[in-house]
Amino acid sequence: MELIDKYFPEITDEQYHQFEALYDLYHEWNNKINVISRKDIDNLYEHHVLHSLAIAKALRFKDGTKILDFGTGGGFPGIPLAIMFPQCHFTLIDGTGKKILVCNEVASAIGLKNCEARQIRGEEERGKYDFVVTRAVMLLPDLVKIVKKNISKKNNNAMPNGVLALKGGDVNQEVHPYKNIVEVMDIDNWFSEPWFKGKHLIYLPL
Repeated sequence: MELIDKYFPEITDEQYHQFEALYDLYHEWNNKINVISRKDIDNLYEHHVLHSLAIAKALRFKDGTKILDFGTGGGFPGIPLAIMFPQCHFTLIDGTGKKILVCNEVASAIGLKNCEARQIRGEEERGKYDFVVTRAVMLLPDLVKIVKKNISKKNNNAMPNGVLALKGGDVNQEVHPYKNIVEVMDIDNWFSEPWFKGKHLIYLPL
């Protein structure tokens, strides 16, 4: 929790307690259903929660914004972002039912009212959203093919609607088709921990 305090000192008491509760909840659920690698669960705040919140450093979603978390896994980046932006609506989708169960149970346990998780493939999702957020799910061109149908035409935020994708390593090849419009942001500009070196947030307006 020190990391959340360090980078987001403005959060309310309720948000603080919601973030704090994630530690025990994810440890408990991870013992039943492996949604985070066993080796990595103790790095929950740095590698999962704070990593997800890099999106909040790039863009403060306006109230009423609708966000789709594509391939959410155990709820990242969707659940940390739903805590951070309680007046926005988050839909978390994944093809694996066990992971969706964990998402819904965690969201319910911390009283998140602005977040729903559904088991559905991205190709079948028909809803319209301002932004699609994702974390290392697939190559950007493959992702764009699936989610461009889900991006609403009406812009309400400081950045035009599109994709916000958390990625690691060399992303030059996958962003090349969009080189005139894509923005690659280095997460270690926001967070000083060594783990974030080489981690990026890709923004692609659609």
